[in-house]
Amino acid sequence: MRDVIVIGAGGGGPVVAKELASRGLDVLLLEAGPRHDRPRAQWTHLENDANNPLSGYFRFGPADRAKPAWTRELPQNSFLWQLSGVGGTTQHYYGNSPRANPGAFRGYRGADRNAYDRAHEFPLRYERLVPYYEWVEHTLPVQTAAMGTKEEIFFRGCEGLGLPLQRGKDITRKAFRPQENAILQPGGNAGLTSDRRKLAFPRATGCTFCGYCFQGCMEPRNAPRNLTAKRSTDNSYIPMALTARAWAKEGRNVTLVADAFAVRIESEVVSGRTVARGVTWRVGTTGEEVTEDARVVVMAAGTTEDPRLWLNTGLPNPNDWVGRGYTDHYFDWVIGVMPFETGSSKGPGSSARVDYPGRGGLENVGLPPALQAFSMQFSDSGMATFYDNGQPSTGGADTVGRVMGNRLKAALTDVNRLLNVLVITDDDVEEQNRVTLSQTIPADEHGPVARVEFHHRARTARTLANREFLAARAVDLLKAAGATEVFRLNWAPLILHVQSTMRMGLSADDSVLRPTGEARWVDRLYIADNSALANGLGGPNPTLTTQALATRTAENIFRKHFRGDRWVRRESPVSSIDDVVTEAWLKRERATGRPRPAAGRA
Repeated sequence: MRDVIVIGAGGGGPVVAKELASRGLDVLLLEAGPRHDRPRAQWTHLENDANNPLSGYFRFGPADRAKPAWTRELPQNSFLWQLSGVGGTTQHYYGNSPRANPGAFRGYRGADRNAYDRAHEFPLRYERLVPYYEWVEHTLPVQTAAMGTKEEIFFRGCEGLGLPLQRGKDITRKAFRPQENAILQPGGNAGLTSDRRKLAFPRATGCTFCGYCFQGCMEPRNAPRNLTAKRSTDNSYIPMALTARAWAKEGRNVTLVADAFAVRIESEVVSGRTVARGVTWRVGTTGEEVTEDARVVVMAAGTTEDPRLWLNTGLPNPNDWVGRGYTDHYFDWVIGVMPFETGSSKGPGSSARVDYPGRGGLENVGLPPALQAFSMQFSDSGMATFYDNGQPSTGGADTVGRVMGNRLKAALTDVNRLLNVLVITDDDVEEQNRVTLSQTIPADEHGPVARVEFHHRARTARTLANREFLAARAVDLLKAAGATEVFRLNWAPLILHVQSTMRMGLSADDSVLRPTGEARWVDRLYIADNSALANGLGGPNPTLTTQALATRTAENIFRKHFRGDRWVRRESPVSSIDDVVTEAWLKRERATGRPRPAAGRA
């Protein structure tokens, strides 16, 4: 019997595995997709090779690329962008790691408190999560992003709007700032040359400004995996988990099994309570089903697959909230055409942002050519200047909808004269947006497939108002930065920043998890990915908060279920993460005489 089985090696699962393994527990980490253990041999910078949703190496599908991708039912105009494989969707993320907005948490007393989704706030205070943020920021590490020309132009637009510079990690006012991201800073020749001969480790370290974040990070050449620039979990938490050693125990404490699709949570009823006892998974290459027992099971398969697995297993769902509250930061996309070089396709993909507390935010995003073309065709408004479906307004842009004809040809002539702004709203949690089991698409080899239902045109008035406000600010920013033409795309739901389908909450009426991360109706079953998030975070990217919560969940698991293990108790006394961080700061204060800054300040 294992101590813990973790389902999913994406953004959250490896965090739990690493933290528990370092405390001496025996952890089995399952991943449905492939493990890319030789990126230089398995990946390329070719956009279609990486990102084709049917055949790319970054798709939601099995390890064998000759086999079809796995499917979901999407009854509305939308695109669900999720990856399988070790590292999950962090394999192609931009490393953006802002903290959540304090207004999304219980006990927030700011003047703007009613600007947030108070009905679905986090069941803990923001300051209680800060030590876990600090731990993850130190572990990855999270640093201020390296920047170049596109960020300079973006900031010029911010200054033109009269926005101040935000200097801390906590979102306290409307302001602009560099991103906090999980990408190692350029060192040596990195960022100083485009000569590939000089951009190999150790002559270059950290981000080499290649501009291909979405194809997976394999820079700099010859660097060991744990020193690859982008700190996706396959480059950070996975190596740490696989090399974790307990203080009093030799040998590896994490076993990673890829190509292993979980199909069932094994459970039993004890004294009227359902208790998780293990996991059954299907081996992709053979079709064999394997079952293994564990004292604790952690689900981290993602916002869509967690509800599917729960429903396919037939676990209790008395309030019918499993799969509900599918929240996605109702994106929009605004593009400025500049009369000068922007360097949009170069360097880290997204190194600058604006925060509007209670509304959401704006991010600068650079793209290589094919993804830039995709971004200009993904719309819910039809063809710009031909028809727009009557929704929404232009927000002051020159056009709304898909960019077509000569405008498209001229814009794509040089992507490095474009500047993109991603609109990220703070959405309300809405119970009609949900994951169920499809009644239309036939079951696959893993059981009935997920149906992802978004009533995106009928979102709450607050969500829609946030999106219109932010889109208009994006247009103003681009004009202030010097744009000669501005396009608003009115994106259909790009289901990428997704959360809350298995949300934690204060009330059993509208949540699946207790504040500890444990399921309300299934003992010894925890959830540690984006689906556990209580709400839209106020708009910031979700990965850092998921990883902070996963760290806290790992601590809760260890304290509740494993403090009785004799060798752990005798040989490996473990303080809470809060205590560890506090002790580190006390040591620094004694050494330097400088006090610890206020919570969240860098």
